[in-house]
Amino acid sequence: MQYKTVVPGRFLARPNRFIAQVEAEGSVRTVHVKNTGRCRELLTPGAAVYLEKSANPKRKTAYDLIAVRKGDLLVNMDAQAPNQVFAEWLEPRLPQGAVLRREYVYGDSRLDFCVEGPQGLYLMEVKGVTLEEGGAARFPDAPTERGVKHIRELQKAAEAGLGAALFFVVQMEGMKSVAPNDETHPAFGAALREAAAAGVRVCAYDCAVTPESLAIRREVPVLL
Repeated sequence: MQYKTVVPGRFLARPNRFIAQVEAEGSVRTVHVKNTGRCRELLTPGAAVYLEKSANPKRKTAYDLIAVRKGDLLVNMDAQAPNQVFAEWLEPRLPQGAVLRREYVYGDSRLDFCVEGPQGLYLMEVKGVTLEEGGAARFPDAPTERGVKHIRELQKAAEAGLGAALFFVVQMEGMKSVAPNDETHPAFGAALREAAAAGVRVCAYDCAVTPESLAIRREVPVLL
């Protein structure tokens, strides 16, 4: 996926989950943060960030914060990007006659994707990963009851004989592994391991990241 008009900036503060104060283009600007997660290890005072300028002149915030540098690592932190890059990556790989459905309702959840094909339904949930520790990625960076619910629905689908998978899209390059963040949300890790044992496929891919783009790069081992 490609962003349009991207400008560099310097992170100053984050008054709440939705906005940040960033020095960019010669002044301090209030920008929209496209990630409601904590991101505390990323958004540190003075961090180099990248903003996408909105084409809508009526918006209250003229910029979206989409990426940040953490040392030598460039991290895309746009929470909407993982689904988009995953769909771009998956669609050319679909079997002949298969159709990719988005926001697919199954049970009590709305899952990110469903592939409808000759072999039946294959349900998929995508999780974007921005937390890195020592060259390894971890998810989540904050408790996510919604994430646990989605895993339970995938497990029910697998137990009912359907295809089911959870994909971690790691929004940075070069991670040696991905693992559940048991310290932050042990219930997520427990649910993920139980679902994997029940037949849910769990896999991860890292991304090639530039300030202007994001693309799935290669598979990364998942440590359960």
